[in-house]
Amino acid sequence: MTMLPTEEDPRLTAALAEDRVCTGVTTLRGRVFLSYPSADRPGVRVAEALPDGRRTPYPDAAWNQAGQPPDNAFVNVNGLRGGPDGRLWIIDAGAPGVGTWQVPGGARLIVVDPDGDRVDRVYHLDSAVHPTSFVDDVRFHDGTGYLTDAGAPGLIVLDLESGRARRVLDGHPSTVGTPLSADGRPLRDPQGGAVHIHADQLEVSPDGRWLYFQPASGGMSRIATRWLDDPSVSVDELARRVERWCDTPSTGGTAIDAAGTIYLSDVERRRVLALATDRTVRTLVADPRLVWVDAMWIDADSQLWLPAAQLHLTAGLNGGHAAVDYPVRIYRMPVDTGPSPLDHT
Repeated sequence: MTMLPTEEDPRLTAALAEDRVCTGVTTLRGRVFLSYPSADRPGVRVAEALPDGRRTPYPDAAWNQAGQPPDNAFVNVNGLRGGPDGRLWIIDAGAPGVGTWQVPGGARLIVVDPDGDRVDRVYHLDSAVHPTSFVDDVRFHDGTGYLTDAGAPGLIVLDLESGRARRVLDGHPSTVGTPLSADGRPLRDPQGGAVHIHADQLEVSPDGRWLYFQPASGGMSRIATRWLDDPSVSVDELARRVERWCDTPSTGGTAIDAAGTIYLSDVERRRVLALATDRTVRTLVADPRLVWVDAMWIDADSQLWLPAAQLHLTAGLNGGHAAVDYPVRIYRMPVDTGPSPLDHT
């Protein structure tokens, strides 16, 4: 039986309260942006959290209009983050949910300039996805974007200058998820089947040498970015270069600091672990309020943002039964080290 924490940690501050499941938070130039995967109910996909408590569709209402062709509208935003270039990068999964079919033209990386609140560029990922793909998250290094595919296991390598996308480690064991569990129980889809979320979390080391990645069910691997960045490297050679790094638990989200420490949420035990560069693991915080912490974020003030998304209590992962306890809260806590320069400064 999984033992959950019972005492609240005073280091955690409730920063935001949402009336929908929120899986992504990022800060950029003093502004706060949120992403909602519509896992519990339809609505705005990306919003700015204004100081007066309002949520305004971002970059505008048109991009958040449901049921529109994906030319200038979101299909399903799974996450977002401020990039090292000071712009907002929004990941459109391209499919309504994990296990559903891709909307043609839907899988994209959408870049917004916060100065003018306008879309600067759209990277189309159709050439690198499968029909059952669910593009999950992105990280950056030296003109390259790395993305995970949680629906059809694999990684995507994106040349940010040309826009050319390549699929790598397609179906490799390091990207394949096993049946997922949280809070000590197996997750079930609406038909009662086991839930698999494939390649999900990823981080690039602050020196840019390594990409760390894993399925949501855990088991972190790494590969040197130089192998991923070279399109001439063969499929077999790339597979040989993958190293098993750490036997991590079921995880909702990660973040990495400037020292290379990876913070990862343990959704089985409502805690966040800190994985050091020497592979030692310690518990950073355990708290009963940390219910499925999803994509974390370290801001410029060395505050770790933790969205307690309750994703496993949505109908899609809870056997068709919705059990989210609203509001969905986003917490903050101080950490010793600021963000990786490959994330932002």
